[in-house]
Amino acid sequence: MNRPRVPAAGIQWAALAGAIGLAATATALERDPLPPRVPIGKLADAKKTTNPIAATPEANARGTALFEGKGTWVKCHGLSGSGNGSFGKNLKPSPRNLTNAEWQKSRTDGELFWVIKYGSPATGMVSLIPSDIDVNEAWHIVRYLRTLEGP
Repeated sequence: MNRPRVPAAGIQWAALAGAIGLAATATALERDPLPPRVPIGKLADAKKTTNPIAATPEANARGTALFEGKGTWVKCHGLSGSGNGSFGKNLKPSPRNLTNAEWQKSRTDGELFWVIKYGSPATGMVSLIPSDIDVNEAWHIVRYLRTLEGP
C-alpha cells in the first residue's frame, strides 16, 4: 500500500497547529473573565460598594484563614485561588481563576462581595451569606482575594 509522503515541515506545522488548538481549548473556560457576574440591574450599586475592612496584615491573615477554612472556597477555587480545587474540576463553567490579574483589575470589591452574598447565576458559585459566613467575614475574604493577583 502506497501512502502519500508528508514532508517533515508539514508534520511540524500540523503539530504546532495541534498544540495551539490544545492550548486554546485548555484555557477556553477562562478565556474571557471580564464580563461581570453581577446582574446588570444590580451592577451600578455593587460597583459603588466599598470594602469597610482596611488593607492590613491582620485583615489579610483573617481573610486567608477564612478562605482556607470556611465555606467551600478551597474546594472549588483551590488553595492558590487559581480555580483548581477538587470540586471545581466537575463544574461547568470552571471556578473563576482569582489570580487572573486582568480580572482582578476589572472587578470592584463591591462586585466580589455581591457574588459572595448572592452567588453567581449560571455557575457553581452559590450564596455564602448567611449560610457559611457573615458579612464581616465576606469582606475579609474580599480583602484576601486582592492579595492573589498574579502576573
